[in-house]
Amino acid sequence: MKAAVVLISEKGKAVADKAVALLNAEIISRTEVPEIWNSLDCLVFVGAMGICVRTVAPLLKDKHTDPAVICVDSNGKEVVSVLSGHVGGANEIAGKLALALGAHPVITTQTDGSGLWPLDLLAKRFGWAQQDEDLNRQIFLYAEGKPTAILLEVEDEGTRWLEENPAGNISFFYRFEDIDLKKFSLLLTVSPRLRMVEIPNIQWTPRCVHIGIGLARQAGPADKVIEEIFKCLSDNGICKDAIANISSADIKKDEPVIKELEEEFSTIFYDAGQLSEISVPSPSEVVEKCVGTPSVSEASAILSSGNANLLLPKQKGSNWTVAAAVDSAYVRQAHIEIVGAGPGDPDLVSVRGRKMLQKADLILYAGSLVPKELTLCAKPGATVVSSADMDLEQQCALMKEFYDRGKFIVRLHTGDPCIFGAIQEQMAFFDKHDMSYHITPGISSFLAAAAELRSQFTIPERCQTIILTRGEGRTPMPEKEKLHLLARSNSTMCIFLSAAIVDDVQKELLMEYPEDTPVAACYHLTWPDQKIYRGVLRDLARIVKDNHLTLTTMLVVGEAIDNRQGLSELYSRNFTHLFRKARE
Repeated sequence: MKAAVVLISEKGKAVADKAVALLNAEIISRTEVPEIWNSLDCLVFVGAMGICVRTVAPLLKDKHTDPAVICVDSNGKEVVSVLSGHVGGANEIAGKLALALGAHPVITTQTDGSGLWPLDLLAKRFGWAQQDEDLNRQIFLYAEGKPTAILLEVEDEGTRWLEENPAGNISFFYRFEDIDLKKFSLLLTVSPRLRMVEIPNIQWTPRCVHIGIGLARQAGPADKVIEEIFKCLSDNGICKDAIANISSADIKKDEPVIKELEEEFSTIFYDAGQLSEISVPSPSEVVEKCVGTPSVSEASAILSSGNANLLLPKQKGSNWTVAAAVDSAYVRQAHIEIVGAGPGDPDLVSVRGRKMLQKADLILYAGSLVPKELTLCAKPGATVVSSADMDLEQQCALMKEFYDRGKFIVRLHTGDPCIFGAIQEQMAFFDKHDMSYHITPGISSFLAAAAELRSQFTIPERCQTIILTRGEGRTPMPEKEKLHLLARSNSTMCIFLSAAIVDDVQKELLMEYPEDTPVAACYHLTWPDQKIYRGVLRDLARIVKDNHLTLTTMLVVGEAIDNRQGLSELYSRNFTHLFRKARE
């Protein structure tokens, strides 16, 4: 980026120097601006706005060619994006310069000021082709908050960003058939397909389609064949801008049609052995007799894309065939995300977890343990269901129903799913049916207990182990994990799901812990009705019973509770050399 800084007076020298360093710019005078205007990408004025405006006004031509212009006051308090905020990048540069100066950025572009998507920058940002250059009407409708539908028929970095950063009056769709266009003023589309619609629209096209071509020997004239092939693709809604590459059999690489296509597109060639291994919808005995494989166009498209589901099955011309498939990396696939909800407070779900909830088509949450408020971030049209009254078979059936429709599903579990959760059976079901799934970890209630007790659960030279376990109720405990055996270490012990059997728990703990060991009974951690009762081990059962505590109670035992004695290792004299070395 070629940048220049105009310094109006020496009072702004310190500000100008910081701008020069940030932008790798040079300082010029006002009189030099007209000479280098057409070669600049960015121009920063340090001084009064009036001088900035009067200097650049006679030079203005078009927002697509004018450089970004920013004005900063001499004291470095305000950084104003003056010109080419979107296309020229002045808004972004103003933000970075303000951060470097500790100043306030002034952005007047409506979409940026409202936190809306920069519709005119998305194509460049994500490498999409854009069908229309003039987007003024579409941007106006979007910025005014008119109902806007967005159709995402593929998945890439750009579509993921849009889903994770919903902005404006947007409704997401993944199938064109699901959109009632009468309800919307604007349609945004990210797809290899072009669609003719009656409402204002923006169509963005990623290069994600692999074209397979079969040719008769010396098919021609070459230009006429190519014209027919592209007309066929267009008639089937496939945009030329979506083509990632062209592929065919290696014996066709010297054909005139292929040679001409190579001038515009990258090409891939396969031998007959590679092609014959691919199962295709439309094999041909004639092709197999001539080329040694039952398919060229379909097999080539499948091999190049890594995707057996053809976007366009074989189409036949007079002396050519063509087929198309979307690159497997762009295919929008069904997925299940198991998300840890946290201990209760809706704000304690992870940032990633909330993003998963916002994009989900189905949220199946453990209603008896997860607050309903956590699902209120669901997108419009999402299905939100509590699993409190459902058995495992019903839960799995519902998730599979949505999965088979290509939907994104969130299974929302309390705390972190790995601790006394019920995900093992679900994962076995997912594995059995070859379903895509992943786990987003959550915050466990034992971590919330430490936070609410304001206690460090490990103490140097006294307690370096935390045990997470439960008492033996209806679920038997392994012989080596009986509470009294675990208690021998006198570690900090966090006992889940055991308030109902507190007498047995206390009895086993007293076999190893001193009776005056600190304990805490933590009810509904981080929920609005949270209650925490402290005491000593000999009184644990009485504390639980007197306060009518239930299964949603975490029992904590150990001398680490409320302990303020002893130094953490990093702050002891033996470890201060680590800090000295870090500073050096």
